[in-house]
Amino acid sequence: MARHGVMRAERRGAAGDGNTTRAHAAPGPDRRMNAGFHLNAKADEMSVRSLLSDTRARLRAHGLTETACSTVEIVLAEALNNIVEHAYTGSDAGEIGLHAGLGAASLTCTLSDQGAALPAPHLPAGRLPDMGAGADALPEGGFGWFLIRSLTRDVRYAREGDTNRLTLCFDLPDPEDGYR
Repeated sequence: MARHGVMRAERRGAAGDGNTTRAHAAPGPDRRMNAGFHLNAKADEMSVRSLLSDTRARLRAHGLTETACSTVEIVLAEALNNIVEHAYTGSDAGEIGLHAGLGAASLTCTLSDQGAALPAPHLPAGRLPDMGAGADALPEGGFGWFLIRSLTRDVRYAREGDTNRLTLCFDLPDPEDGYR
């Protein structure tokens, strides 16, 4: 167990070859093929902060650029804060799991928790709130799902028994495009 209750596990290499993905592997997209990691954290603000920091460090170690890591961090921060604020509202902080799977040109992050289910059977549309009334009348919230949907290729939600699963898919274009 690490700081603020973040627990780590790394996925083994292909076909149980016994190779564990290591943070010190040589840079480049080849090391992302079938790479992944899993982190668990308590559903509170400080643990989420540590989870985001640990995730960013692992993604950098797998060859993603600061720009790509920043995009992923924004999306994960929005989704994780929703879990802390809404899924576990009125109850003791539960656990959040994050599984990241990296391919040569994509990243898939799945967040899981045992908090309350989403109130609707589908994800929010992610539309910007009305901002025509001036800066003083801007809403405090309502931007999170817009950011999540704008910065990902695909977003899926499922309630499986007592577990929420939110899957966030990111495209990782060629390094020449300046994203990695």
